Amino acid sequence: MLKFQRSTVEDRRVAASIERRRQIEEERKPRIFNPRFRRIGIDKEFLDRQVEEKKQQIEEERAKESQLDENLIRGSKIALQLEKEQEEERRRINKETEAFRQLHQRREDRRDYDLYDPNLLKTSLPCRVGDDDPRLGLGAAQKFEGEDYNFREKQRQQQDEMRWWVEKQKKEREDAEKERKDAERAFQKAVISRDKRSVELENLERECRRRLNEATASFNRALAEEQEYRRLCEAAQDEEDKKAEIYNHVTGDFLTEAPEQAESTRGPSKPLATRYKGMTADQLKVFRDQQAQQMEEIQKMKLEEKRMNEEWDRLMNAHAQTAEAFQRELERKKTEHNKKIAEENLRLAERQKSHQEYLNRVVYKNKQYPEFFEQFNKGTR
Repeated sequence: MLKFQRSTVEDRRVAASIERRRQIEEERKPRIFNPRFRRIGIDKEFLDRQVEEKKQQIEEERAKESQLDENLIRGSKIALQLEKEQEEERRRINKETEAFRQLHQRREDRRDYDLYDPNLLKTSLPCRVGDDDPRLGLGAAQKFEGEDYNFREKQRQQQDEMRWWVEKQKKEREDAEKERKDAERAFQKAVISRDKRSVELENLERECRRRLNEATASFNRALAEEQEYRRLCEAAQDEEDKKAEIYNHVTGDFLTEAPEQAESTRGPSKPLATRYKGMTADQLKVFRDQQAQQMEEIQKMKLEEKRMNEEWDRLMNAHAQTAEAFQRELERKKTEHNKKIAEENLRLAERQKSHQEYLNRVVYKNKQYPEFFEQFNKGTR
């Protein structure tokens, strides 16, 4: 069984409005298509009626908007009032909870508060205050003869200084590596953006070259500073070694003659300085062995320095070759990009030419006939 939807008041109102506009259109056609009325004057009565209808419609819309605004403001005020009441209630509950905690749940009132007291280490004394601590007895095992009480503090300071130097060198290397990676990342971006216009490629290439030169210069400066610092340290060490060698020669055993005269009652290792005349053959041998060992160490240091300089030279040559290869790769990419742009322009020109020929031959081949223009001017609108 067919079920038809019943027409509502809104449907009837819309149908009446459509029928009214259709009647108005039919009444207007004789006036519009009549040359006598169209040339002499206009339909002022109909225009006035349209103006009145437009004003009435505007007034109705303004009244609806005003009512909607009032309802919105009223709802907003109610929502704000409810939110304010909820906030006040929440603040009151939090205040009462905090007051109860402060009054009945203090940390100091707990049985095991002394186990996790944060100020326990601050208020209690350490096991040893100093060398003169009266609490240290014979069985305390906290103080020994010849012990340096500040040994750990000095050792910690030395470790902190060493750690600071290592971190500084590590940071310098990381900065150099970061600059190198930034340069490589800029190069990758330049390769990825090869589809852009030629002017953008040239600007990006110039920026990459500048950053690469800055990174190389910064790395070279860091290497030069490190090499200069090493050279100064070695020069200072060499100067100290020379002074120590001169002092050893002046106060050494080879300038004395009779070691027996310098014997002292304090032991063989503590001779009299005013009577000491020379060293024995064994002492001279030990001295010469130490000199030979020092000469070997100096020779090893020179060889190590020479090897480090050669390593630096090879590294600088490798950087120069890398920069040159990077420049050649940029030139090649630029040439290939320009070639691809030229080929793409040729393909676009051929495609546009064929499209224009298709429009001239197929799309615009038919002419317009009078029947096409007779379909217009059939209504008053």
